[in-house]
Amino acid sequence: MSREQRQKLDAKLRGFRPLFGPRSAQEARDSIQQARDGFATLMSTMKVPDGIRTEEVELAGIRTLRIEPTDVSRPGTILFFHGGSFVVGSPEPQLGLAADLVVRTGYTAYSVDYRLAPEHPFPAAIDDTTAAYRALLEAGHDPSTIAFAGDSAGGGLTITTLVRARQQGLPMPAAVAAFSPGLDNAGSGASYRTKAGIDPLFTVESLQPNRDLYRAGADPNQDLLSPATLADPAGFPPLLLQVGTNEVLLDDSTVMAERARDAGVDVILDVTADVPHVFQTYTGELDEAVQALDRAALFLTQHVAVPAVERV
Repeated sequence: MSREQRQKLDAKLRGFRPLFGPRSAQEARDSIQQARDGFATLMSTMKVPDGIRTEEVELAGIRTLRIEPTDVSRPGTILFFHGGSFVVGSPEPQLGLAADLVVRTGYTAYSVDYRLAPEHPFPAAIDDTTAAYRALLEAGHDPSTIAFAGDSAGGGLTITTLVRARQQGLPMPAAVAAFSPGLDNAGSGASYRTKAGIDPLFTVESLQPNRDLYRAGADPNQDLLSPATLADPAGFPPLLLQVGTNEVLLDDSTVMAERARDAGVDVILDVTADVPHVFQTYTGELDEAVQALDRAALFLTQHVAVPAVERV
């Protein structure tokens, strides 16, 4: 591992003009398109691996980007949820992370363009991701061949979609891989305080406006908003939670992992030192990003079942 790489990336991120800065919810609402454009520009600079092809499709009427390997293809499906604080983001500029999983596993991924706040606040995103999962099941995909994956807010959606799927009587998928997931909308973890100033991207204050836009007045103390502390993880599929020590969101993962373990869930808490939020996206700059993705791909291939008869 390269300490120099980590230090260089930290300095680079501190030099960015914040896309999510301390401001009122109204100011955030007024500047929403500017934030979306800026985020798309930033994410489009991330490295995307070769060896994929993409196609726009629909799942349950929801625009979705299908990402397939052009080389070795294996039966298996990743239902992917992009990050962006539930307010910004879309599959195309955030292609890199999903594509990295595709080329490493040989699976096909579906990156869901779920609805965003403030136009579509909580629980619209969860409704969309759950509907996409149901659509895969209704199309004949066995749940044992499907894994959820996502980063940041999308990492949070991997868990809240489990909760909503269970509420609707849907079977659990084979596994979940969450990268720096946002799992505590109430912000109760100690890391929100102890990592202040260490996290190069976020503070409690910078996260709050977009959380307010997403909640739209809903109480954060419920399982679909703060699953790390309030969701019942009993019966969840195997979980991989990857996070960096420099994140204010660190305890979203550590608390979730502890509660999942206590509920009898197979869980891997994969913590990398001195790296920022969703460090896995920096494959062109950070050795740890490549290594973490390799571990995530191994986890997925270990848990996603190979169907007895491949569908046409």
